[in-house]
Amino acid sequence: MSEISAVSASPFAQSSPVPGLKEQVNRPDFVLTFSCPDRIGIVHAVSGFLTSHGCNIRDSAQFSDRSVSKLFMRISFDALDKIAISRLQSEFSEVGKSFDMTWQLHDSSSKPRVMIMVSRAGHCLNDLLFKYSTGMLDVEIPLIVSNHKDFYRLAASYDIPFHHLPITADTKLVQEAKLMARVEQERIDLIILARYMQILSDGLCQKMSGRVINIHHSFLPSFKGARPYHQAQLRGVKLIGATAHYVTADLDEGPIIEQDVLRVDHSLTPEELSAVGRDVEAAVLTRAVKFHAENRVLLNGDRTVVFR
Repeated sequence: MSEISAVSASPFAQSSPVPGLKEQVNRPDFVLTFSCPDRIGIVHAVSGFLTSHGCNIRDSAQFSDRSVSKLFMRISFDALDKIAISRLQSEFSEVGKSFDMTWQLHDSSSKPRVMIMVSRAGHCLNDLLFKYSTGMLDVEIPLIVSNHKDFYRLAASYDIPFHHLPITADTKLVQEAKLMARVEQERIDLIILARYMQILSDGLCQKMSGRVINIHHSFLPSFKGARPYHQAQLRGVKLIGATAHYVTADLDEGPIIEQDVLRVDHSLTPEELSAVGRDVEAAVLTRAVKFHAENRVLLNGDRTVVFR
């Protein structure tokens, strides 16, 4: 794997807290997410636990899926007194066990570390980087990986190291091993496939289950292969959309996180349809990443529950 280093100083350093908000900023802030079999007493037990530990619930959302008799919940809270996340995790484990919960407790001050992978279409990468630079996407991006060199200057403009990882049929598994080494070295929490035009191996999909997000146009499975927008124009398509989903070994069939559509008409050329598609893809992928980064997405079998 070759690296093209960024050379300019980052213009995106975090500013100091707003005067007068020091007490609020320094207050420990957490997000608890869980799913479990639905029954009486769950919300009472969780809120009672937080109250007993001096925590103040700031936002709470829940969904009961009657088709599978499961409760899904996301609670944002802060601690009035300084408290370690390890203590909360250790002591909440008894609550989780008593209700057979699948749960996670997140420290909101800890930003997820993201690896972006891209090929030769840069619209999604560009949108992600802009939203990151303006603080609208609260993540850390320690590296960008590509099987082409097209966007090393764009990466350098954001002071992010760019790694060129060329892929052939003969080198695919070797290069994926190098990729996973980077994931471990950089402590990557999430991989974003920002129009990365390579199929990940089943092994990599399994290792990173629930931690890889992909984007594709909404014409699948109708218009497969090359030139989908030309196929759409010939069929007189009236809606263009995009789907962001978690990656699984089943190509483009992982749990859906976010989708959107825009209306088009007969007057648009294939190139104009493609431009509309790029806008939708960029917006949908960025929203999906934001939802994931804010711990708003819970898996529900082959589906997701997304607390907006």
